[in-house]
Amino acid sequence: MDVGKLPHDLLATLLDRVHVRDPRVLVGPGIGRDAAVIDTGGPLLLVAKSDPITFANDMIGWYAVHVNANDIACTGARPEWLLATLLLPEDAKPELAESVFGQLVEACDALEIELVGGHTEISAGLDRPLVIGAMLGQVERDRLVRPDGGRAGDALLLTKGIAIEGTGLLAREAAGRLARLGVSQEDLQNAADYILDPGITVLKEAMAVCDTVRVHAMHDPTEGGLATALYEMAEANDCGI
Repeated sequence: MDVGKLPHDLLATLLDRVHVRDPRVLVGPGIGRDAAVIDTGGPLLLVAKSDPITFANDMIGWYAVHVNANDIACTGARPEWLLATLLLPEDAKPELAESVFGQLVEACDALEIELVGGHTEISAGLDRPLVIGAMLGQVERDRLVRPDGGRAGDALLLTKGIAIEGTGLLAREAAGRLARLGVSQEDLQNAADYILDPGITVLKEAMAVCDTVRVHAMHDPTEGGLATALYEMAEANDCGI
């Protein structure tokens, strides 16, 4: 199979084998459903998400916090707690562990998220570090934005723009190759800065929208870009586009 997301047909087959029996699970697994929502009985609902960073080397700790926080925020919830698993290759230096851990702490501090636990390990068979994040958040019941809450006739609005993450990652991870192909250093630097400005985080936008209007559904495009995100939203909401 190609690197990236599982083919949708295969993923759908796997998900068909999952049977959620607990009535407290308000949102379970499904295509276009990037976070679970659990009713713990109190005034707030619990939102849970996990996501790995496998493709980016220079800011993987920072990425791990932001991509998990994005999917929490797309339910209308505020991301609050993170558990991070850091897997390092056998030839890793202590400085690499210190750098990634520092990124995790810095990103959590910036978003007011508590790093509450996780796991660290040096693993055989790896050629790069991997970070897997598991994040929890909370949302008021009347503020919850379900991934399957979209309705026929809804307008689709895109914040910031498209190809922000992909452009930034290419500039950071393939700078040498792009330079040899004739891309200027100025363009490479501008593209690399896309990760921070306009940035890949949607937390601010998601919170602002939920504070202003009633949103039916939200989704954060990552791997697969806008086209895949639109398909996933349509699938989750049983609607066409």
